[in-house]
Amino acid sequence: MARVLIVGAGGVGQVVAHKCAQVPEVFSEIVLASRTEKKCRQIAAQIKRPIQTAQVDANDVAQMGALLARVKPDLVINVALPYQDLPIMDACLEAGVDYLDTANYEPPDEAKFEYKWQWAYHERFRDRGLMALLGSGFDPGVTNVFTAWLHKHEFDEIYELDIIDCNAGDNG
Repeated sequence: MARVLIVGAGGVGQVVAHKCAQVPEVFSEIVLASRTEKKCRQIAAQIKRPIQTAQVDANDVAQMGALLARVKPDLVINVALPYQDLPIMDACLEAGVDYLDTANYEPPDEAKFEYKWQWAYHERFRDRGLMALLGSGFDPGVTNVFTAWLHKHEFDEIYELDIIDCNAGDNG
């Protein structure tokens, strides 16, 4: 059984907290942290098992490190903003904690999706014997799995994949 620290209390953080709470045999303890602890407490109040909450500035490696030292999680699930990925990864490396995120890093001042920033951490995580599972949200995560399955079972070749987001315009 694992202690998990979820960083981010927006819409995705709420879903992740609920989903983790549904499998206590996997996630024995859940801590939800965000820059606004009140949002964490509101989410925790909706869940039918104890959820600890904490306040943290995910941009601040020292604050993240102090939280990791206090919580001692087995896994950090990062559902904060994409520009906060690197400081959270830095704190996980320092603390020796496995890392998972749902959105790949983008610089705060430029919407530019590239894997290079996070892939630069590969050897450091590997050398510490740690996992860093990147981009495991719906897109690119699940869409990649679906595409691989279709390629293996249905198509000889796939030249292009178009993803249409049909959610009535609400991503929150």
